Amino acid sequence: MQISARNVLAGEVKTVTKGAVNAEVALVLQGGEIITAIITNSSADSLELAKGKKAFAIVKASEVMIGKGLENARLSARNILAGKVVHVTPGAVNSEIVVSLPGGTEVVASITKASTQALELKVGDEVSAVVKASNVLIGI
Repeated sequence: MQISARNVLAGEVKTVTKGAVNAEVALVLQGGEIITAIITNSSADSLELAKGKKAFAIVKASEVMIGKGLENARLSARNILAGKVVHVTPGAVNSEIVVSLPGGTEVVASITKASTQALELKVGDEVSAVVKASNVLIGI
């Protein structure tokens, strides 16, 4: 199967914490970073998610926000992945920003041209890719 989501991040299940309806799934990415997803218990069961199982965190580029200076920020988004900008592709309306995490995983964001300019984004900038846990899909 091929999908249009730009971010298909390989990892391994660290924890699965079930609630009444939803489960919180933490994946350790290949570089050691952790990304959290909120999925239904039914989905967690059908994927047979358990500690140590190989899985993928899937995120559309349009669901990734970019921020600078977020080291001590308090946000409602669960996933704040620090890295460096390795590529900026400006467009007429949106720009594509590629962020390399310390372990080598790359995260792609599609943000507005205005936001790219306001943040003065350029290659080498230290930034954070921010993703709400409810916007992360899990695949096996």
